[in-house]
Order: sequence, then structure tokens, then C-alpha cells
Amino acid sequence: MFDRPSGGDGSILVSLDFGVSDFEESVQELKLLVSSAGLRTLQSIEARRVKPDAKYFIGSGKAEELVSIIKEFNASLVVFNHDLSSSQQRNLERLLECRVVDRTGLILDIFAQRAQSHEGKLQVELAQLEHLSTRLVRGWTHLERQKGGIGVRGGPGETQLELDRRMLRIRVKQLKEKLDKLKQQRNMQRRLRKRTSTMSVSLVGYTNAGKSTLFNRLTQSDVYAADKLFATLDTTSRKVFLPESGSVVLSDTVGFIKHLPHSLVEAFGATLEESVQSDLLLHVVNVSSSNREEQINQVNKVLSEIGAENVRQVLVLNQIDKVGMQSGVERDEYGRIVKIRMSAKTGDGMDLVRQALVEHKQYMLAYSTSYDAYA
Repeated sequence: MFDRPSGGDGSILVSLDFGVSDFEESVQELKLLVSSAGLRTLQSIEARRVKPDAKYFIGSGKAEELVSIIKEFNASLVVFNHDLSSSQQRNLERLLECRVVDRTGLILDIFAQRAQSHEGKLQVELAQLEHLSTRLVRGWTHLERQKGGIGVRGGPGETQLELDRRMLRIRVKQLKEKLDKLKQQRNMQRRLRKRTSTMSVSLVGYTNAGKSTLFNRLTQSDVYAADKLFATLDTTSRKVFLPESGSVVLSDTVGFIKHLPHSLVEAFGATLEESVQSDLLLHVVNVSSSNREEQINQVNKVLSEIGAENVRQVLVLNQIDKVGMQSGVERDEYGRIVKIRMSAKTGDGMDLVRQALVEHKQYMLAYSTSYDAYA
């Protein structure tokens, strides 16, 4: 997404406190994002403001101070823990004489690094282009040199900026058409599962909550799992055989995060739709997080945005080994499991997760082939 620093991978982080309650956590989250992008943090700068500065976001005085810090640490990249306007980013780069990346740009770069599947790469490119469409200041006719390039030339009198915008619109249209075809293929697969009464289960949750580790435990797979943000991007589905009730299809989805760029929510619609079409969501939560309630709310907010707010959930409180908690379950007034305490890392409580899957599939088969009948 952005050019890597030519002089190294060191970066200066900038976070402004506008009086929000989760400021400290957002600073730590930014450091994790930077680390996940493969960059080193040389210095983290924090300041308080009532509102962003129109020109530099941080104000002219703080911007001049930032110039000195960049020279002191010989940094070639500055990462803001906020979204910058195109003019603010441009003004900062001119003043600081180095690359400036905002929070959305950083997340997009991580996504670009991690996407492995054909669909994932298409989705990332779409998100990148939609982000770029708001800040076209330099020509990027290099797009016509990409595989499957556009090959369009401007007519007489067409300016470079107009040409760039036209090329961008054409490429965005191409990507959306390709993703629509993949979406149709997914729909066919879902209809087949419905006809065979195969229950579809999606793992959702805040990034780094342990979804992929749980997925590997349940499916005996080796999906990449690491202590990084967005370690898994591409949705992976596997069949899990339950001796008591047959097979279910389990899908591991992309992790959510606060202030997830809207362009990513839109671009990953086909992937996130797996959650919308699921019969059951296993909402994985890092129980050791000091801000787990806010993370739960953030995930539910995104689920609501994509139309999955009415899909039945089981809350999976993962990583109980970190807090000395005992495994166990909680049930609702109908006797259905609604909360599980477990550890995907140690395996403690995995039998309870499987028990929840068995019980929910039995409910589904008893009442309807559609989970809506008893949700």
C-alpha cells in the first residue's frame, strides 16, 4: 500500500488524545499494528488536543517538533493513529520530508501483505483503490502495467488527473465484477449445504482473540495462527464431523478491529457474508483483555453493519489459561449454551465447544432446516 522506508523499517508513531476513554488502549493497538506490518517503532509521540488541526492535524508547533524528532532518530516513516485527509497527509509529507501513513493506510498495508487467496487479493486491491480515490494527487498510471492492466489512453485535452480517475473507476468496476462472480459461487455452495441440512458455523471476533487457534483445534488443520493483528485474512472453511449429529461446516473469518476502515467492510463483503449466511456464530473473545467488553461491542457493531446481527451467537471466552479461570458453560432460559469458558491453546474446554455445536445442530434439525426458526 505504501512505499517502504528506504533507510530502514523504523517509524515514529503519533497519537492525539481528544478526550476519549480508550486512548491508551488505542496507542497500544497502534504499536501492535505497526509490529504486524513488519515495522519497528523508534518513538511514540502523544499529545492532547481539543480538535484536529486543519493543516497538519497535530498543529504547526507539534509538527515542527516532529521534524526534530525525525532527524534525531533518522526515521523515514511517520504513522498516525488517526485518519488523515489527503491535504493533511500531503502537507505533513512536505514539511517532514518523509513518508506519512494514517491508520487506514497502515491497516490496508497489513491486509495487502497477508491476503493469500485470489479473492482476498482482489478484495484488498479494491479497498486500496477506494481509499486512493479520495486522495488522488499524484499520477498512478502504473496500474496499466499490472497484470490484467487497463490499457486505456486519455483523449485529446484530457488531464493526467482526469486520466487517473478514469483508470481508477475502470479498475474498481473490474474488481467488483470479479468479486460478484465469486459471490455467486459462494451462494451456490451455501444452497447445496442447505439442501443437505449441513449446519454452517462461522468464527468471528476481535483480531488476535484466538479464532484461528480454535479453528485448528476443531478441524485438526494448520491454518496460520500468530500473536499478530490480522494474522488470518482469507476465510477458510472445513468440515467438522460430530459423532452425535454428523458434519458441520466451520469457517474462520477475518478479525475485527476498532475503526475498521469502511472501505474494508465494503470490500470484504463477500468474505464477511459468510457470517451473515451462517446458522451459528462462535464469537471468540480474549477474556484476558482489559477492554473485552468494548471489543465485544465493536464486533457486534460490524456484524450489525453487514446484516448479521440476528444470527444466533455463542460467546466463547478464550484464553482462560491467562487469567486462571475454570472452563465451563452458561445456558439461557431454554437450556441452550450461550457462553463458553475455554482455552484454545491448552485445549481446556474444547469438549464444551463441540457439545455446543452438537446441541445447536440438534435444535436446527428438530425445528427447521433454517436456523431462523429457533434463533
